[in-house]
Amino acid sequence: MDLKQLAKETFDRVVHGLTGDAERAIPGAPGVAPPSLAEPTEPREPLPPKPDQSAPATRTATGVETGAPLTARAQQETFLTTSAGVRLRDTDHSLKAGERGPTLLQDHHLREKITHFDHERIPERVVHARGAGAHGVFVGYGTADAVCRATFLREGVETPTFVRFSTVLGSRGSADTVRDTRGFATKFYTDEGNFDLVGNNIPVFFIQDGIKFPDVIHAGKPHPDREIPQAQSAHDTFWDFVSLHTEAQHHTMWNMSDRGIPRSYRMMEGFGVHTFRVENAAGETSLVKFHWKPRLGVHSLTWEEAQIAAGVDPDFHRRDLYDAIEAGAFPAWELGLQVFPDNPEQMFDGIDLLDPTKIVPEELAPVQPVGLMVLTANPTNFFAETEQVAFHVGHLVPGIDATDDPLVQARLFSYVDTQLTRLGGPNFNQLPVNRPHTEVNDMLRDGFHQHAVHAGVAPYRPNSLDGGCPFHAGADVEGAFEHLAVRVAEGTKVRAQPASYDDHFSQVRLFWKSMTPVEQEHIIRAYTFELGKCYEQTIKERQLECLANIDPVLCAEVATGLGLPAPSPTIELAEPVPSPALSQVGETWPSDGRIVGIVVDPDGDLSGVDAISTTIFEAGMMPLVIAPHGGTVGDGITVQRTFATARSVEFDAVLLAGAPVPAPDALPLRDEKAGAAGTTTIDPRVVLLVEECFRQAKAIGAWGAGAAVLDALGADGLGIVRGENGAEVLAGVQEAMALHRAWDRFAPAV
Repeated sequence: MDLKQLAKETFDRVVHGLTGDAERAIPGAPGVAPPSLAEPTEPREPLPPKPDQSAPATRTATGVETGAPLTARAQQETFLTTSAGVRLRDTDHSLKAGERGPTLLQDHHLREKITHFDHERIPERVVHARGAGAHGVFVGYGTADAVCRATFLREGVETPTFVRFSTVLGSRGSADTVRDTRGFATKFYTDEGNFDLVGNNIPVFFIQDGIKFPDVIHAGKPHPDREIPQAQSAHDTFWDFVSLHTEAQHHTMWNMSDRGIPRSYRMMEGFGVHTFRVENAAGETSLVKFHWKPRLGVHSLTWEEAQIAAGVDPDFHRRDLYDAIEAGAFPAWELGLQVFPDNPEQMFDGIDLLDPTKIVPEELAPVQPVGLMVLTANPTNFFAETEQVAFHVGHLVPGIDATDDPLVQARLFSYVDTQLTRLGGPNFNQLPVNRPHTEVNDMLRDGFHQHAVHAGVAPYRPNSLDGGCPFHAGADVEGAFEHLAVRVAEGTKVRAQPASYDDHFSQVRLFWKSMTPVEQEHIIRAYTFELGKCYEQTIKERQLECLANIDPVLCAEVATGLGLPAPSPTIELAEPVPSPALSQVGETWPSDGRIVGIVVDPDGDLSGVDAISTTIFEAGMMPLVIAPHGGTVGDGITVQRTFATARSVEFDAVLLAGAPVPAPDALPLRDEKAGAAGTTTIDPRVVLLVEECFRQAKAIGAWGAGAAVLDALGADGLGIVRGENGAEVLAGVQEAMALHRAWDRFAPAV
């Protein structure tokens, strides 16, 4: 079976079923229809959601499909009403004793409106507070049948999904592009019940035992006295913890690498982190690790891009996700399994599979693709869906079970516990986004926010008053969950861990040695910056001792940046075989969904701009025309960005169709970017845009008068494309984008 061809056919089938021959458009319109200039006064029905939006399936609290449209839970009435459905004549004035008199206590509408507003917020997640979500579909390949009997993995089975991406340390209001781990949590609404794969974009975690989870999060969160710094690990408490708790060094190395600042959620790997036990139809068990592989490849921001984005667009990652889906550039990931024998030791090639701070290199255990997920729709309401979605590691389906990994064991408790506070009680699985797509009879009753209207009088077992229902699913009933049989070794109750957990450095060294020189430079820069933000010298020195046990070059370079001596290692350094799968450099990837900026000169030659925009659209990318002013230029060419609003981080590549002279607003007092140094004959903001793109190793193309911008800056080399016309230049730029960056522009010192 050609799995690459199968993945392409599956993706094409899902996407064509959604879009057909629909015409693509620039995303970002806030509403489904353009607003009128005057306030609308003619009564009409509520507008429908935008075409890119969807909503949770319209099922009852007990899992029954109602057949109602997805808009059934949206506003239904033309006129304003109370929450009880009573129409209102006025919501702008409270009820008073005369025009200038005091407000009356009897104003029940005022009390309802204010009371509801005062209680709109719920506690944010303790971790993973800032997130973005989307609806999707997962299609199984059938290739997992040999190891797992879960029905959603069978060939051709389509399973609805909801995915939430998130940062870990920041609050809901923090920026997207901070250096941090990203959550990658997927809810599969399978026909056997919900399966939640709750993972990260990093395959290892900071700690080996869940009892230490509060410690690592308290260390990474803002200092409790000042509540700063926000959404970052560049501070004393974080480095105090990880330098003392050296099992955290592996995850920290991943975080200091480019993986800590992804380009996009669409270009981010996902990992289940833990090892799971699976069972096939014959009752044979295996151990597996789950991997999500992005169709667009793994790609990251440079540090400069991350800083710019945090300032000019703190919502950079969520906007990228929403815009791509709205534009029809649907993100996709292959789900893959690393499969290991279920031996009593639960080890593979000397690696303890229950240690969540360890990976198994893909060269030792290849990732076997088992299905494809495509994200197909944005939420209709962020709070109802993305904020209220509740994941739980213990939401498992027949054929998949947890192992004795002490971190996952604690997560099995923690996830349910946290929802009780966040979502106001034990009935959080009845919220629309959490409802299973199979029927429910759980004997759980009452509690806050009970949506089900339970019949009968006997919510207990056994009973005869309700005819004995619900019954146990016996051995002859298909689709029943059962914890997979595994022999638990006899032992004394102890607070301890196996000796195999004691190696804290060899895999960190494996990661470092697997990086290209460019990626190693970025890691050195990250460590130097983060430790440079610490106040206490002893913490810097202690972390340097950890780096010495990883690699002497890494340690020496960071020590130089900190102005401290480089210590010697205290252990014998391992010599691992590098794992190319850990590097983000070296392969080519599709350009689907990439954003291409087109700089135009309103007074120059615009004859090819429309055609090149169409070609970019047809190639599955998004063109954004950049001009001195908004509105239109030339013969009705719509402008999406101005020189004042555009910044390099927004674009994956830039095309120069002209060399515009300084516009009337190119004044430093009006736009600081207009103070950029450079030629006086070209708008300085265009110069800055191209300089940044060149520095960030992005593809840049020019034709006609646009070549003058490249000439003025002396920009040349890999990823710089010149040509006679836009079509020729675009072809070269698209080829350069397949590498993600023109890596040769970086000059590593290591």
